[in-house]
Amino acid sequence: MDTPIQDDTWMPTFYVGQYETDRALPVTSSVLYQAHDCNYDMLTTPITTPFFRHRVQELVIQALQNNIDSNNQATIPTITPLSLPDTPLTPGDITSQLLAFVSPWIDLCSPDPLISNISRQVLYLEIAYAAFCGVEYVFVPGPKLYHSDATTHGTPQYARAVQEALSIGSHLSIHIMFPMIADPTDEPRIEMGYLASQTRSEYIDEVDELRPQKSDMFGTWDAWNTIRTVSLSLPKELPPLSVQSRWYSEPVKLLAMTPDTFNYNKHNKPVLSDALKLFITRLMRVKVTPWILLCDVGPIPGLDDPEARIPVSDGFLSPDTVADAASSPTPTEAAGRFQSTNRHTDDLTPHLSYIRWLQRRQPPRTVVEKYGSGYQDYLQVPLQPLTDNLESMTYEVFEKDPVKYDLYEQAVRQALRDWRDEGKPTSNPDGRVVVAVAGAGRGPLVTRALRASKAENVEIDLWAVEKNPNAYVLLQRHNKEDWDKSVTIVQSDMRSWKGPSHPKSPTSTATGAAPLQHSNIHQPSNASSEPTYYPIDILISELLGSFADNELSPECLDGILHLLAPTFGISIPRAYTAFLTPIAAPKLHADITSRSSWDPTAPDTPAVVWLHAIDYLSLAAKPPSDTPDHNSNNAKGKSRASGHRSTNSSTPTPPLPASPLILPTWSFHHGPLPSVPSSNTHNTRHARLSFRTRHRGVCHGLGGYFEAELYPGIELSTNPETMERKSEGMISWFPIFFPLRVCMLFSIRVYYVGDGRWEC
Repeated sequence: MDTPIQDDTWMPTFYVGQYETDRALPVTSSVLYQAHDCNYDMLTTPITTPFFRHRVQELVIQALQNNIDSNNQATIPTITPLSLPDTPLTPGDITSQLLAFVSPWIDLCSPDPLISNISRQVLYLEIAYAAFCGVEYVFVPGPKLYHSDATTHGTPQYARAVQEALSIGSHLSIHIMFPMIADPTDEPRIEMGYLASQTRSEYIDEVDELRPQKSDMFGTWDAWNTIRTVSLSLPKELPPLSVQSRWYSEPVKLLAMTPDTFNYNKHNKPVLSDALKLFITRLMRVKVTPWILLCDVGPIPGLDDPEARIPVSDGFLSPDTVADAASSPTPTEAAGRFQSTNRHTDDLTPHLSYIRWLQRRQPPRTVVEKYGSGYQDYLQVPLQPLTDNLESMTYEVFEKDPVKYDLYEQAVRQALRDWRDEGKPTSNPDGRVVVAVAGAGRGPLVTRALRASKAENVEIDLWAVEKNPNAYVLLQRHNKEDWDKSVTIVQSDMRSWKGPSHPKSPTSTATGAAPLQHSNIHQPSNASSEPTYYPIDILISELLGSFADNELSPECLDGILHLLAPTFGISIPRAYTAFLTPIAAPKLHADITSRSSWDPTAPDTPAVVWLHAIDYLSLAAKPPSDTPDHNSNNAKGKSRASGHRSTNSSTPTPPLPASPLILPTWSFHHGPLPSVPSSNTHNTRHARLSFRTRHRGVCHGLGGYFEAELYPGIELSTNPETMERKSEGMISWFPIFFPLRVCMLFSIRVYYVGDGRWEC
């Protein structure tokens, strides 16, 4: 099989912004344009000034001196509306291009009613004014997790405040700033001027006793799970892959990086660790990529000299500049190197230059990524080819998959080779092997069957059965122009077709020594010329859905399998198995919840979807073996984590975080049937699956996959654990997603009740 050509010109878009804690205010159009000239995409601005913080702080101090009763809301002071000295923002042409930050000194989680109330007032004032000015994106500091009651009272209290803020600024987007992990055992760093420093002792005297003594890797995610819509602050040392995967499944809008996020190599140049580069690369594969915010990495160069020529950070850097750091420096060493880097270099924006370099060095997309671009986490209703006549464009999409049809051709070749080598008798008296394509569509399997016949030098009697009257016309054209009239085309539902036939002729011999002449378009016979029917030796079909049995298999195949030769008849595919695994899929859950407002059946309807931003909740005990699958057609034994490769990229390809536990549910095997079943009870299946989870999480539904054996030794798979070994690069099927109306953990019972329907 030819190796697909990679699109080396593709490059993901990195939207990079710049944040300064002590930015000179206000941010004018000249400042923004200068940032654009340096190759920044956006700038940040605070909504209020230090003057406003000082005014609020004085109000709090006065309230504390008056010893107010915090339980009496009437005694809590009210912050007067903003005045001109309180804010640098004003409506204008550039306002929509700025990212506005709510004051970081508020504490919406505070156990002190006075502090939490004042913090909410600040939030509401700032949100209202930002909305008035036309700001589109507002970032709010995340909840303070060091409070003893943060998880039980503080975070829900914070969530209620944000929910109220959303109703105030209905046309802007609010995003929450979170560290990727937070260690509650660390002493909280309360800076001067922060309202948390004014928390009264009666509300914090038990904090030390109640604070957990062990770091909770999922503590930040727990807080986020109460709120939703997040921006991540990246640490230098990433947490375990399980934590990374959890955040990967969430709708991360922004990645914040400080100088502490970077290492500094021997040339005093800022670089990221391999782990961080992998994490960023993985996030840049999602449908809506996050922005990158460089925080406190230096001012915008050239503001003091507008005429100066400032080099653009275009990402074209020397190998020495981007060489990995040999070891991680201490925080003091890193700070010294950061200051040295900014003082003694021609590059005035080294961190931005490195991010632009990283953007240029992203690995190329795989065949699947190119094919599925734009369909990540996009819900689609499964096809119903039995009730609907598919359009030509739909057929064309599936025909773009060379992998599937190559595998089918290999299966037909092997079947014909075995038939010849084993000396099996054929069903056609003239000695040709009878091959039928059930559900021929536009004819790709017919073409592959003819190729296989020619390659193996085995003559075949080929029949193409298709119920779609529109596709039937195209099949006739192919037969005339491409297949040399070597195919008999039948326009019929496969379940009602009586099988291959030839007219009864008094001159035909029992041995079939003379080649039979038959029409290339099958027409119903009249009573005076009753045809002679004979069995099918090899039946080829592609009726599988994303869960194997959710489109035309097995029910439609049941209606034609009785036509197979009873002793040696072969069905391609001969067997298939469906698989399930529980997943966290917040985006899919949100989309389905939104659809429920106008479609009450949405939470109960499976959907075909390219599962992308998900987290596998149940992991296998051991990683998958690299040992080749000797039953596979492609037994190269390549590691599942090897991913796509690039000769011009220094960024490693992101591996899957761990080996997911994907369990088989049921299987179907196809071969000769003595007769058409009178009912569908023989297709009923049920399975009870138990999944263990190492970490807490929310199960939004089940991811469904399948594996199929076309012919012994030739298989195809959508199972992430085996797809690379069995059918790498196959794009014909996206997985199926079974949503759960009530998100849950974890013992799940699944029933297949026939006709493509399941019950959980």
